[in-house]
Amino acid sequence: MKKWLVFILCFFFCNTVSAQSPENLSKIEKYLNNINSLQATFVQMASNGATAEGRLFIKKPNKIRMEYADPVNVLIVGDGNFIVYNDTELEQVTHIDYDDIPASLILGNDIKIDGKKIKVIDFYQDSGSTSITLDYADKGDLGPITLVFSNNPMELKQWKIIDPQSVEVAVSLYDTQKDIPLEDKIFKFKEQKKNHKGYKKKR
Repeated sequence: MKKWLVFILCFFFCNTVSAQSPENLSKIEKYLNNINSLQATFVQMASNGATAEGRLFIKKPNKIRMEYADPVNVLIVGDGNFIVYNDTELEQVTHIDYDDIPASLILGNDIKIDGKKIKVIDFYQDSGSTSITLDYADKGDLGPITLVFSNNPMELKQWKIIDPQSVEVAVSLYDTQKDIPLEDKIFKFKEQKKNHKGYKKKR
């Protein structure tokens, strides 16, 4: 009985230690830092039941565009200096600092998971996927971010955050295209009016 208990404890403990090895952390750093551009369809699901979908565009460093499909009247655009949140239903524009969103982690070119500015607080890996939860040393009101990757090939599949209202938001990526040409103009904000012609949900 004792031998079986030791075996079980060793199985889980050894796998956990191995999964958090410097080699695996370095692989994640290299993947994130080597993304030049990314385009994908996203599906967003929140723990309060809210759902949305749209198109995501990323261009390093720090450029992002998220076009939400109807009936969500939202456009998010980041040009590298600040992020604009445009609620086209309310015709309201809000400027957000990059330091105020944990997802800005995936937009940089010099990501270091060294336990200083960014530290690992949870890690899971199996034969198909890898999940890592990262926290910031000087995060202020920011919660941690969880990144989920497929293993073979390695590809970012999802990120999860906790918003200021303690709602968990998961953004899953599909039909991802990496390192394709994206024009800078799509990351320049132009105010959208109601019923703007953005991303259309697939039927």
